[in-house]
Amino acid sequence: MWQAEVRIDLDAIRDNVATLRARTTAEVMAAVKADGYGHGMVPSARAALAGGATWLGVATLDEALTLRGAGITAPVLAWLHAPGLPLHDGVAADVDLSAGGLAQLAELVAAARRAERTARVHLKLDTGLGRGGALADEWPALVEAAAKAQAAGEIDVIGVWSHFACADSPGHESVGRQLAAFADGLAVAEQTGVSPRYRHIANSAALLTRPDAHYDLVRPGIAIYGLSPIAGETFGLRPAMTARARVTMTKRVPAGQGVSYGLTYHTPRETTLALIPLGYGDGVPRHASSAGPVEINGRVHTIAGRVCMDQIVIDCGDDPVAPGDVATLFGPGRPTADDWADASGTINYEIVTRFGGSRVPRVYDGGTP
Repeated sequence: MWQAEVRIDLDAIRDNVATLRARTTAEVMAAVKADGYGHGMVPSARAALAGGATWLGVATLDEALTLRGAGITAPVLAWLHAPGLPLHDGVAADVDLSAGGLAQLAELVAAARRAERTARVHLKLDTGLGRGGALADEWPALVEAAAKAQAAGEIDVIGVWSHFACADSPGHESVGRQLAAFADGLAVAEQTGVSPRYRHIANSAALLTRPDAHYDLVRPGIAIYGLSPIAGETFGLRPAMTARARVTMTKRVPAGQGVSYGLTYHTPRETTLALIPLGYGDGVPRHASSAGPVEINGRVHTIAGRVCMDQIVIDCGDDPVAPGDVATLFGPGRPTADDWADASGTINYEIVTRFGGSRVPRVYDGGTP
């Protein structure tokens, strides 16, 4: 018997990747960083590869090495590195690594020498996001240094890449600007003698709405887990995560009963309260206090009062609810992760990712976890 669980439908991840793969002629890099957006990095990676992805994308070196340790041999790109990390371990494990500046490139060259192996490198250009990557005036020096290191056999420039700021707002004028800046950066690289096999800039939103941004490789993240980056559109994707728990107790209370810390909620009438054993210690956003939707026995109710560390309370009115009944926070039906994002003032990415590091066990359906 279980108390609370997060169920992951690996077949949904596989099918979502297949759906995305059918929308492009480019190869697909499935982003499985942050423990697969809360879905489990290794099982999600295997499901994504089964759906047609040929690459995997992660943020950190440790994530990449975990995939290699699990026996996954597909190309893996890791892109977020603080100075001084053992990048030679990544080079030795055949992990592709990103460089967005001369200092990062120098570390990769040093890592290649230490590993006594050519480093597979993706050069990152900042086309307008203002985050990682070289700015336009820094870019020529970076690609020139990369060309020299490649000629010396120290690195192999596998890719040139960038990332959109506003692709999730179709029609946003910055998308066209960034595409133009990316094309300019690619031209500079070609003129310097750097001809990458993979040019990539498209995330989930750009994959779904901007075919002119696909180039050789696309990098879907949230979409492979069945959640849309575009409000109001589903694109035929199927959510893979369901978060649910069993009602631990119920009680009949009078009108005016205060509920949870701070007594910010008072029952407007005589009602039944149900206690659900999930709280912000498990991933439930505290910002969803008096707002988060929960389905019990086919009816959607709203959290009564504040979210606690371990539990929430639901005002069920006169609906029949008993201990042991299943309370679903979100899943493929209603409510959804998007409903929770709206209730919490955030995005669906955060909702599912919050549950990845929780004490609630993940249970896998389908696939090969």
